[in-house]
Amino acid sequence: MTTAISSLNNILLNNEETISIREVPHNIDAEQALLGALLVNNESYDRVSSFLKPEHFHEKIHSVIYESIIKLISIGKLASPITMKTIFDQDESLKEIGGSKYIARLASSATSVINAHEYARIIYNLSVWRNLIYLGTDMVNNSYNPEAGSEPDSQIENAEEALYNLAEKGRYGKDFVNFSTALTEAIDMAANAYHRDGNTSGLSSGFKDLDEVLGGLQPSDLLIIAGRPSMGKTAFATNIAYHIASNYRVDSPDSAPLNVIDGSVVGFFSLEMSSAQLATRIISEQTGVSSEKIRRGKINKDDFNSLVSVAKKLQDIPLFIDESGGINLSQLSARARRLKRQHGLGLIVIDYLQLLTSNLKKYTENRVQEISEITQGLKSLAKELNIPIIALSQLSRQVENRDDKKPQLADLRESGSIEQDADIVMFIFREEYYLQRKEPREGTEEHTVWQENMEQVHQKAEVIIGKNRHGPTNTIQMHFDGSVTKFSDFISDKKLPQRYE
Repeated sequence: MTTAISSLNNILLNNEETISIREVPHNIDAEQALLGALLVNNESYDRVSSFLKPEHFHEKIHSVIYESIIKLISIGKLASPITMKTIFDQDESLKEIGGSKYIARLASSATSVINAHEYARIIYNLSVWRNLIYLGTDMVNNSYNPEAGSEPDSQIENAEEALYNLAEKGRYGKDFVNFSTALTEAIDMAANAYHRDGNTSGLSSGFKDLDEVLGGLQPSDLLIIAGRPSMGKTAFATNIAYHIASNYRVDSPDSAPLNVIDGSVVGFFSLEMSSAQLATRIISEQTGVSSEKIRRGKINKDDFNSLVSVAKKLQDIPLFIDESGGINLSQLSARARRLKRQHGLGLIVIDYLQLLTSNLKKYTENRVQEISEITQGLKSLAKELNIPIIALSQLSRQVENRDDKKPQLADLRESGSIEQDADIVMFIFREEYYLQRKEPREGTEEHTVWQENMEQVHQKAEVIIGKNRHGPTNTIQMHFDGSVTKFSDFISDKKLPQRYE
């Protein structure tokens, strides 16, 4: 026993020695070589500025030098040992290594400016390795000493988020943005809208009148599509998702990152319907064959051939369906980040909001607070991924108790924060649905009036924009074919071209 304990002690001592001398990955030579190359030729900065930041340097002094080089270059001045002499002669942190003399040595020892990009890539990669070590250490420490009341799922979610941010840092970063950068992005957005068909700055929904009001679906926006059952919420969202996915175009498929020209990759979280049911709706919409006929197999040979032909065309569209039921916000966020990382996600659709649960179990008796956490989380996710998120929502039954069935913001179920957190709130309303249920007895005068009213609202729908953070609210007339669950632009007599005899 004594021998065994002695052996274990020796192993522990050896491990402690190993740990004590272990250093995090870094390369001082690469840092010095890059700084020297930049001081000799400022144009080299253009090759590394897109991904290399001051915080990526292991040596703090090198981080300070690199930041000073950036400041001088950004204002159009030369960054050289001479121009930087006055700065670093007064810098207390540089006095120990010689101040401006160290800067001069960096420049004089520069062997090549051609390899600046390679030096920068080495520095960046080593920084990622260090951050992975720090992340892993935090995970271990938090797992050994979890906070009171915390759940393992929360730890997993935090780790997944941290890993995603690390993987996407530089592309979807969260640092402060200079106002000039924000102005540039705003002008670019306006230019894209100007040159794009339909003049939309965001993703085109596929509905002309809707795009004219919203300007397309904007990045980082949370959009709510609400309505009572059978209004067509899922159909409307599916139509939008299909249009965006089917119009996906990239400039060069082999380039990285991809330059998306039109459309986008769509992630559809179908919490109520199966993926097969959702696919049936899309096929029905594209073929004009009733989804009921498809389900029951009441189709002829021509219908079947049409289904097969359309199915072949739809195979390659970037529409990803997650049919997992009962998932929480944490799980949805993790899957969305993974899809963004792997395929370049551009839109998320959630059907529907009330089927999501929060990450914590403390809201078992307060659904309003739970929905509040969910909507806040979805808004944060939209900003993090820089994409629009569409979430479907049920309306409360109080709509049915009013003579006027048109929905209002107050009708949102658990509406505490849905209205507050959403950028856009749209209601789907079909008067035809309610009028069908009030059919009088045939042969009566009331039935004649009812028929006339039915003809006026037949296959008509309204998209009521109850909230628009970016512009005015409005009511948009739509055409709805219930047999194939398809919405389309409404063409009134006023919009028809004039007829010339």
